[in-house]
Amino acid sequence: MKRYMNAALVYSLLAMAGGVFYREFTKFSGFAGRTALSVVHTHYFMLGMVFFLLLLLLEKNFAFTGPKTGRVLAVYHAGLNLTAVMFLVRGVLQVLGAPLSAGASAAISGVAGIGHILLGVSLVLVLLQLRRAVADRS
Repeated sequence: MKRYMNAALVYSLLAMAGGVFYREFTKFSGFAGRTALSVVHTHYFMLGMVFFLLLLLLEKNFAFTGPKTGRVLAVYHAGLNLTAVMFLVRGVLQVLGAPLSAGASAAISGVAGIGHILLGVSLVLVLLQLRRAVADRS
């Protein structure tokens, strides 16, 4: 459970840093449009901090953590951070007005998509572990 609390704390700090960076970088650059930087903050808060706080409560109530949970959560961490980094890259390039070739733009979107796929698969695997633990208690 300590691992879940530590992850929630780290992601809350990353979320706050992402929000401050978004606000200050766009203000410093004189950028007033929409940018991918705006979603880094919310992704880290919801998919990072809130997710791990929920896991903490679920572990306390159902003791669902098993031998494969660590590997599944490592994939979750990789997916979340890969997604956030690609949002950061895309957003910085948007704010700077850097021209991107179609290939470079597609590569950024593709890597962010891989991060989302890793998030989705690992989320389903965690939910399956939780379902087994709940069924065992019934």
